[in-house]
Amino acid sequence: MAHGQHSNEKVVYVGDSRVRKNNHPNIPPDYTSFPGKSEAFIPNFLLKEWMVGCVVLVGFLVWVIAEPAPLGYPADPTNAAFIPMPDWYFLFLYQFLKYPYVSQDYILLGTVGVPGVMFGALLLAPFLDTGKERRFYRRPIASSLMFLSLIACVYLTVVSWDHYQEMLEKNGQVPEHHEREEKAREAIEAGEERPNPMKPPKTAALVEADDPAMTIIQAQCIGCHAADLGGQGGAPALAGIGDRLSKEELAEVITNGRNGMPAFGEQLSADEIDQLATWLEKQKVAAE
Repeated sequence: MAHGQHSNEKVVYVGDSRVRKNNHPNIPPDYTSFPGKSEAFIPNFLLKEWMVGCVVLVGFLVWVIAEPAPLGYPADPTNAAFIPMPDWYFLFLYQFLKYPYVSQDYILLGTVGVPGVMFGALLLAPFLDTGKERRFYRRPIASSLMFLSLIACVYLTVVSWDHYQEMLEKNGQVPEHHEREEKAREAIEAGEERPNPMKPPKTAALVEADDPAMTIIQAQCIGCHAADLGGQGGAPALAGIGDRLSKEELAEVITNGRNGMPAFGEQLSADEIDQLATWLEKQKVAAE
């Protein structure tokens, strides 16, 4: 140590042999004592990121095991009235592919080209924007591109959902999962067994199969409802329909159509509609 109290004397620090030297290179030093200095990216910062990533991955795996993803309803390739819809986070791409300049002859551009440029720009962003400024209002180019992308995604998502609702209303359709939830709720309230979509529905035999109304059925109905009137491609079975609809409701459906069924009010006379509704009302499971 220096002797005396004079400020111009040189101060010399002498090591204490009782303090052991740190021989553990893997322990990162405390950077708080070095103002303006940052922690080394490799291996210190990278190791911390890997540890956080492992914790998140384990948590995600536990979540997936505890709450498995539910299976959707069985696909029906014969249902021509079905309106396909992706999950909400892909709606903007789904709507984007509806435009003519990225579909049909330009489908490769819409499915590979444009998304490739978008995700490629995200990968190259750290190398293209190398400025030290990190406040978004002082980075006009990067901020403008970010806000433009967000606005485009939100706009395309809203347009896609509005178009889906418009198509449902135009076709008079109810989404399948809504219809099944409603049937399940009604069954529970009535104290009945919950409908099982995997179980084939109970079929009913035709009542008065030789009725003159069968002439109209053969000419107008079997194309959608199948030759045995058991239903196909989303068209319901006519056998047993009398348990679900009254004569007046059947006449209304035949005249004006519903849920993708065309209207026959202009093709059939009032007598033929009445004859057909009368025969369909007799088709009940209880009448077997």
